[in-house]
Amino acid sequence: MSPLGERLGAVSPLGERLGAVSPLGERLGAVSPLGERLGAVSPLGERLGAVSPLGERLGAVSRFPLDIDIDSDTLASCVACGMCLPHCPTYRVSGEESASPRGRIALMRDVVERGEADAAFVEFMDACIQCRGCETACPAGVQYGHMMEATREALSVQSNYQPRLRRIAYRMLGMPRLLASGSRLLALAQRAGLMRAAGWLARIPALRRLAAGAAGLPRVPLRQAPLVPSGNDVWLFTGCVMDAWMRDTHRAVQSVIETTGAGVALPPAGASCCGSLHVHAGLGDEARRLAARTMAALPGDAPILVDSAGCGAAMKEYGHLLGTDDARRFAARVQDVHEWLAERIDELPAVAGAATEHGADTAATNGDGSSHRERIAVQDPCHLRHVQQAHLSVRTVLGRYFDVVELDDDGLCCGAGGAYSQQHPDIAGAVRERKVAAIERSGARVVASANPGCTLHLRAVGLDVRYPLEIVADFLAGARIPTSRTRTAE
Repeated sequence: MSPLGERLGAVSPLGERLGAVSPLGERLGAVSPLGERLGAVSPLGERLGAVSPLGERLGAVSRFPLDIDIDSDTLASCVACGMCLPHCPTYRVSGEESASPRGRIALMRDVVERGEADAAFVEFMDACIQCRGCETACPAGVQYGHMMEATREALSVQSNYQPRLRRIAYRMLGMPRLLASGSRLLALAQRAGLMRAAGWLARIPALRRLAAGAAGLPRVPLRQAPLVPSGNDVWLFTGCVMDAWMRDTHRAVQSVIETTGAGVALPPAGASCCGSLHVHAGLGDEARRLAARTMAALPGDAPILVDSAGCGAAMKEYGHLLGTDDARRFAARVQDVHEWLAERIDELPAVAGAATEHGADTAATNGDGSSHRERIAVQDPCHLRHVQQAHLSVRTVLGRYFDVVELDDDGLCCGAGGAYSQQHPDIAGAVRERKVAAIERSGARVVASANPGCTLHLRAVGLDVRYPLEIVADFLAGARIPTSRTRTAE
């Protein structure tokens, strides 16, 4: 019996299935795409399908050497209690042990012991959304996110896990002019109807996943007015894709910050990308380069406010990424913009027609004396809830002007996962279905999400999702908050 089988056999169907056979490749079946191996027994396999680009790239090699930089004590910190399972989106939609944090750590441990992996191992690592909901649920404090990052970096360095074109695309994120030009070309292609070709591409099995990702892209603006700095009390980090595609969100955020009397400084080109997506992809060297460049571009002691949950989480972990005192000091300056505003909640305008948590209730009332404040459902981005643990600040800020509606799914991931929804659209869509159901059960007409990826992923199925401070900015400006049905016309 293999060590993996011995460890999992008593508690897991995976152990029962795999325990009698020792080599990793033999345990997980013939070397072929994950969809072929799992399709008959697992929804995950059905969604990944019979054709997996990753499986095709790695499938010809039954096993390959792999050295993962995770020490044995870290791997042993997982006691296989299973508390993570209900909080793992890929386990929830598949029921596969190896698609859970516990199962993935067991596979990592086996690869560390043997010094080799196969395509099956890579597929299970790649299918992780990296939401890190398991860390919040884990009573042992297992640092699963850092283990997954180390595993993917080992794969990126020692195998062809990340193909050349994808590496080029990630590198473009740190080149603002090139990213802006590419975004304008995409906007033109969308308006010319060229993106409809994605439907034809989907008929070609090898291009099915690419077509699904292209079809899910949001409508990109052709032109965006520049942001204008107003002072130097705080930095507003604007990032890469969010600035190229959603600059109006930054504009709304800046306007709300300025209502407190603070002046907003904008970053130079050197801080055009934080490296978050690169960390997720295992491109560690590029992530460290971008992190160092971002730190150099934002000097001083002023707070660095971030309006993307994923970017903020990555920047708060620069100390771990770079391992230097300078990085740790920089990370201590980083705050989600809602954190900063929540600390200054009384400095935000008190507007007639809104009830505040502090002081007199100034809410407009119905004829029966009840409040008729707009109800806003809050969807917690995983990296705000589980990594930054700053999700309650969103409620504090929204609660000054609106009635906050909680979802009943205990903060389960929506499936966006940065670039994940483009690379795994089927799994991301299955995970999203659960979030959509929770939103519809809430009865709220508008959903607030403090992360651009989550916002775009949920908007793609017709939900009325907006950044929280866009909602606040419109309210303060006197604009009417939409009260349409939860799903908008598609």
